[in-house]
Order: sequence, then structure tokens, then C-alpha cells
Amino acid sequence: MNQHNLLAREIVDTSYKLHTRLGPGLLESVYEAVLSHELTKRGLKIERQPPVPIVYDGIKFDEGFRADIVVENMIILELKSVEKVNRSHKKQLLTYLKLTGMRLGLLINFGEAWIKDGIYRVVNRL
Repeated sequence: MNQHNLLAREIVDTSYKLHTRLGPGLLESVYEAVLSHELTKRGLKIERQPPVPIVYDGIKFDEGFRADIVVENMIILELKSVEKVNRSHKKQLLTYLKLTGMRLGLLINFGEAWIKDGIYRVVNRL
């Protein structure tokens, strides 16, 4: 199994345990803070709210995009706490992946009754 998949499994396991303890429907900021803490406890390097710049034609545009969490400089986590994930949420994550050049992102919706129904893999095909 490659490094991305091993790391994704670790993140999903952590998210499942977090969702079991806190339940669905809290604010996204709560899940972000606690998930960051839990991933760090597992020895993973995380960044909260890192900027995602646009670089085009040699010019860097800072449009205020921020990823929720980046794990080990390899996987972007986009956290939601909504009733239903829609296409724009996946498109947002794919945009971050393309702008950073990263390959894998996880969209995790803590608003779902069952966390397994709220986890989506988004892949940047580069």
C-alpha cells in the first residue's frame, strides 16, 4: 500500500473515532481543532489553515484561499458539518489540490449521522 493510502487510512480512522466521541452536527471549527489535536497525538505533522495561493504566469495572487488541514504535506483535508455534501464542496477541494500540486484530498462531512457516509476521496490527476 502506498504512503498516501496508509496516511488516508490513519486520517479516516481518527475521524471515525472523533465522530463517535463528539457526534454529528457541531461547528466545523470544533472538528478542525479536535481532529488536528488527535492527528498530532498520532505523530503526524499537520498544518491548520495554510494559505493556498494562485500562481499564474509567474505572478502569485493571494485570494485568501485556506485549506482546513494539510497532513504530512501530502493530503488536504476539507472539513464540513453540513446536512448534505454537494458538488461545490468537492470542487473546492479539487481546486486546492490543483493549486498546491498535491495528489489526494479527503472531504470529511461531520454532519452525517454515520461518518462512513460523509468521507470522500478527491484525487488530482495532475
